[in-house]
Amino acid sequence: MDERLKQKLNKLPASPGVYFHKNKNGEIIYVGKAAVLKNRVRQYFQKSHKDVKTEALVAEIYDTDWIVVDTEMDALFLESEMIKRYMPKWNILLRDDKAVSYVRVSMGDEVPYVSFTRTPMDDKAIYVGPFYGKTAVEKALRVLRRIFPYYVRPYDGKKTLDTDLGLTPGIEVGKCTAQDYKRNLRKLIKYLEGGREKLMHELEKTMYDAASRGEYELAAEARNQLFGLKELRKKIVFSDKEFLDISSDQALLELQKMLGLEKPPRRIEGYDISHQSGENTVGSMVVFINGAAARSEYRKFKVRTSRADDLKSLQEVLTRRLKHTEWEYPDLIILDGGATQVNVILPLVQTYGIPVIGRDKSGDHSKSASVTLVIPGKKSGLELPDGSHVARLIARIDEEAHRFAITYHSLLKRRSMLK
Repeated sequence: MDERLKQKLNKLPASPGVYFHKNKNGEIIYVGKAAVLKNRVRQYFQKSHKDVKTEALVAEIYDTDWIVVDTEMDALFLESEMIKRYMPKWNILLRDDKAVSYVRVSMGDEVPYVSFTRTPMDDKAIYVGPFYGKTAVEKALRVLRRIFPYYVRPYDGKKTLDTDLGLTPGIEVGKCTAQDYKRNLRKLIKYLEGGREKLMHELEKTMYDAASRGEYELAAEARNQLFGLKELRKKIVFSDKEFLDISSDQALLELQKMLGLEKPPRRIEGYDISHQSGENTVGSMVVFINGAAARSEYRKFKVRTSRADDLKSLQEVLTRRLKHTEWEYPDLIILDGGATQVNVILPLVQTYGIPVIGRDKSGDHSKSASVTLVIPGKKSGLELPDGSHVARLIARIDEEAHRFAITYHSLLKRRSMLK
């Protein structure tokens, strides 16, 4: 470690955060999380025994940057997002499949249960993740279970110690119904997906509405959950978007400069259309806030008017989206398409003062496709340098929009085959 890096590491804070190891070319080669950045990052450069792979990683480190967050859970979510954006080679080399886990909620069951899995299946369960640190998520779920009780194995109707401790919803002793239980599980899922603020507003509204109708048990339940979440907020923050310092994300700063925006785009929405020969045409809207996926804000659209016309489908999706004034409007829209798509959508969004750009793949839809931006007013596309911060972010948003659209299209296709 040279003197320059040594001096930089002396500035590491004793706070939770995510760190980025870089090579001499400025390429991010490893992303990690830390409960205490100062301690974790310095461990790489101590003379303690390390395995061969870690020694090889350290030999490549030329520089290190970091982002400070509020809690360890913030770091967990941000690490996951940044690994998916940058796909650093040493994260792949140092971690096996066991390091990645999902929270699985078997919502297709009459009485669901919550578990962990490494491999999401095409079933009726809901999967939240992936997470690159199972232990931290397990710890957080144990705390959340006291607010939103759930089962951890298939329901057999038998009373257990967890029942007495209030960790199950109590269907086995007639404390609640399966329908009530599913309603509370949806709250837990929303919280895990980062919708904490929205959930707290919903609970507050439920509490007052139920009380005004004389439904005091429901009002008390909502009150207890609301107070529980307010206390939990002091200990664990799940959101990967509400407390991040937007000025720390180089990609957002580059986008601001590139597009001449007044400020870095806090909320970015990505759109894609999917169909098969005009059948089961759908549109997807994915949302990134402060550079991280905000899955609780995603929306999907079943196209009503056009079938095999992607341009008309895109027009319909954006028209319907803009009518939803209860959804926060974006600071930037990114389309999966070139100049034709951008020119069709531009008149729709100009009224709202929302900038729009497109990613032109020119028929290359592989993961290695170059990132070429179509910017209104520019005669030709702007090809971004491979591996740049902004190229990684655009590719991540575009691929997420494509994945979300394909998933919904496949679901509708299966349903139509079963009719």
